[in-house]
Amino acid sequence: MSCGGCGCEAAAGMGAGAGAGATASEAYLRGEPVREARELVAELCRHFYTQGWVTGTGGSITVKVNDPAVPLADRLIVMSPSGVQKERMVPEDMYVMAADGKVLSAPVAKPWPNKPPKCTDCAPLFMKAYLMRGAGAVIHSHGMETCIATMLNPGAKEFRMTHMEMIKGIKGHGYRDELVIPIIENTPYEYELTDSLSEAIAAYPKATAVLVRSHGIYVWGDSWINAKTQAECYHYLLDACIKLYQLGIDWTTPEHGPLNSAKRLRSILSPEIPNGCHAAEASKCVVLDIEGTTTPISFVTDVMFPYARDNVRKHLVSTFDSEETKEDIKSLRIQIEDDLRNGIAGAVPVPPDEAGKEEVINSLVANVESMIKADRKITSLKQLQGHIWRTGFEKKELQGVVFEDVSVALKNWHASGIKVYIYSSGSREAQRLLFGNTTYGDLRKFLCGYFDTTTGNKRETKSYFEISQSLGVDSPSQILFITDVYQEAIAAKNAGFDVIISVRPGNAPLPENHGFRTIKSFSEI
Repeated sequence: MSCGGCGCEAAAGMGAGAGAGATASEAYLRGEPVREARELVAELCRHFYTQGWVTGTGGSITVKVNDPAVPLADRLIVMSPSGVQKERMVPEDMYVMAADGKVLSAPVAKPWPNKPPKCTDCAPLFMKAYLMRGAGAVIHSHGMETCIATMLNPGAKEFRMTHMEMIKGIKGHGYRDELVIPIIENTPYEYELTDSLSEAIAAYPKATAVLVRSHGIYVWGDSWINAKTQAECYHYLLDACIKLYQLGIDWTTPEHGPLNSAKRLRSILSPEIPNGCHAAEASKCVVLDIEGTTTPISFVTDVMFPYARDNVRKHLVSTFDSEETKEDIKSLRIQIEDDLRNGIAGAVPVPPDEAGKEEVINSLVANVESMIKADRKITSLKQLQGHIWRTGFEKKELQGVVFEDVSVALKNWHASGIKVYIYSSGSREAQRLLFGNTTYGDLRKFLCGYFDTTTGNKRETKSYFEISQSLGVDSPSQILFITDVYQEAIAAKNAGFDVIISVRPGNAPLPENHGFRTIKSFSEI
């Protein structure tokens, strides 16, 4: 179907307040930022036409005007029109809209055989991505791979894949993570997709794309560069999955083994059962805590934490000018400023860069040592610790430790088709380092993904709800969560998870009558 029809009126009524954009003057509309955005959309349309994404006048692109003086949410919007040959578009063909979707500038009609100007029918869907995700750009593609991929199983509500390099190009994902793209059903008219797209965006908080069956894909990012990069990665990955399907290779499991039969294909794509997970009582998706569950608490407290504490200064000095450490320092500054406002003990001000490298590092070391001593579960600390530990693993100064029954269980679950994930307060990088360098070898091949505090606090129910949405199960009860922390067990249970508490040497005592099943070894599961 074409992206024709008038969607601007529908878009105009969406959102609250146009902010700075609603009162944009004629001079501003003719100014450099708006002109550049018009030119950019025209350029991207021509480029995407050569990729086969916007042929036959299909597909559409929209970007926020790049004006740093205006908050992203309030910036003007430039959208491509409907029914126009994308490879022939010029900047003057674009619509300019306020942040709430109200049209501020429309193109002038061209002589026959050109159609009268009409705003893209995708407008209300674009507005959902802007308003619900704070996007800076949205791309709607009719690329053939985005259409065919949704036809491999007509009933599937998601498309899943893992262990492909280009997954790293999707925001919030790494090579070993599972990428889940929600699928919504097509409709005769584009604007009729608005509600189902909105529901998919809400149901999949980490998603940056939604597939429309037998139609195409919507991809968004915080900038046009991010949206374009992700769109290219999605097209590559979907094309790869189609080719793997033709070759009889399973793209949903880490080992990418053969699709042995039609029954196997149904099992990996079934809309009723999450990919690789089965509804039988003995087969569930499993989410594991690390400290006190897969790994002795003593290893974390007596080996990992001291290593990070003892090497933080050395790490900061040797990597101070790297982009990675600059980001670590930026995150730490934000956290420390918040700690100072809240009177957190041990927090000391970090001087500006102008004070010199040594002064900045001294203050950072003092703050980090205090955070480690208090065992704070904060993302900025965990991120830095992960980078320090990476060096330790690379130099063979560290080796991951897991209980013997853990390695056995991971292998057995993997062989049974059960997908296993990790949820720890340690960064995802730290998790991969630990399981990739254990005394039992590299166990990462038995794991499908990793969650850390960027998902949310482990003692909050909403964190587990988000995990269940990311895993795409029909019911949270299909997920078994194993932890040693009573408060985490409560939060997961409130989210509907099946929960078991791990009782290992050195773990904290549990309250009487806690009501949870307990195990001393994974062999009991």
